[in-house]
Amino acid sequence: VSSVTEDLVRRRAEHNNCEIFSLEEISLHQQEIEKLEHLDKWCRNLKILYLQNNLIPKIENVGKLKKLEYLNVALNNIERIENLEGCEELKKLDLTANFIGELSSVESLKCNIHLKELFLMGNPCTEFEGYRQFVVATLQQLKYLDSKEIERSERIKALQIYPEVKWKIREQEQAYLLKRAREKEEAQRRIQERKDEKQKQMDSKLGFGSPDTLQEKNNQAEGDGDQERCRTVEDDDEDRKFWEEPTPYTPESRLETHRYIEEKRRAKDNTRESKKREKTAWTLVTAEGKILNVNVPKLHFSLKDDEENNQIILELAVYRHLDTSLLDIDVQPTYIRVLVKGKPFQLVLPEEVKPDSSSAKRSQTTGHLVVTMPKAKEIILAKQKVSAPIKQSDCNTQQKATRSGQVEKLEVDPSKYSFPDVTKIIQEKEQTGQGPIKLQPQKVTEVKKSCVDFENNEDV
Repeated sequence: VSSVTEDLVRRRAEHNNCEIFSLEEISLHQQEIEKLEHLDKWCRNLKILYLQNNLIPKIENVGKLKKLEYLNVALNNIERIENLEGCEELKKLDLTANFIGELSSVESLKCNIHLKELFLMGNPCTEFEGYRQFVVATLQQLKYLDSKEIERSERIKALQIYPEVKWKIREQEQAYLLKRAREKEEAQRRIQERKDEKQKQMDSKLGFGSPDTLQEKNNQAEGDGDQERCRTVEDDDEDRKFWEEPTPYTPESRLETHRYIEEKRRAKDNTRESKKREKTAWTLVTAEGKILNVNVPKLHFSLKDDEENNQIILELAVYRHLDTSLLDIDVQPTYIRVLVKGKPFQLVLPEEVKPDSSSAKRSQTTGHLVVTMPKAKEIILAKQKVSAPIKQSDCNTQQKATRSGQVEKLEVDPSKYSFPDVTKIIQEKEQTGQGPIKLQPQKVTEVKKSCVDFENNEDV
């Protein structure tokens, strides 16, 4: 039985920072609640309470809500008005589309002196002859009944014929209660029939599960599919039978419908779960030990051989908003495996890599997964060894720069001029103090020399 839980109340109290003790308004509509409880203990300050479209059979556990001004229990299974005497501030009560047949139970609302609006549309009692006159005369504090204002003249007339109307209402009420008793018996019989039918189906299914058929199941996949189709047809027939069967609109039939829908939903969920469990594990490695390329999540990817940095880079186009906790990365020397929400992506690498030195990150713009895997063979080291002894060679430096794709810059240090040496073109005697490169160091040295002859004067 679905009841009011603390977790549910806290979730529905977001507007009050999930605090329930100081809550003044709460909406618990369409929560499949079958029992009304706890609210009078947890939310003493409630002023507005929405409980429409649930399966509540009885008004209870709201009597201690002294500040309650508006109670909406429309579209429930309530059959009589009761237990509202303690709601001293109640101004508006909505009982639309319930099953109230005991119209005399409105007399319990005489205590609610502030009650101004009452809604009883869609209840069996509204079909009674003299319904409106009875309610208008009984509840003299009411201003509106079923959205229609109660005129002073209407009340006077209702009070004049009150004894007669009251007697008529009692008679109709008794007839309705007898009808309800028959409906309850009928509903009980129908529930029992359905239980017996289900038991028969279960027994017949168990009867079919003989060793022969079990063997057939293992051997023939087609047979499996046929059984699945038969089951679907059976379910469809059961569905059609349930929905097409004429039943009176009663609290029992409403509850039965809800139970049936719940049962179907649960069966569907169980089937889905069992299918997930039964799903055969994906073949990632053959019996001979060969690693396979697999892309179950069907994601775009690119594998780049970064020779310059001696590494392999895999970019896997995982969804941008996918939580990183749903990715499981496993780098091996010869292959990489990524589980995306449990679905494997596996790729055989063109070269052996170092799993321990590998790193993975997510792109902040695209959310793609980028895995960097250094190669096992050290090629970079060999390059460094060659370039180290011939460091002075200008030619080698130029070639190295060209190979690495770097932009060549003008060298201003005269000791590192590359050939042809432009300085050799000018005559030897004109070299001294020629050009900014030669001039600057000479000036500096001259200043230094001249400074030796002078005494340092701090005042200057």
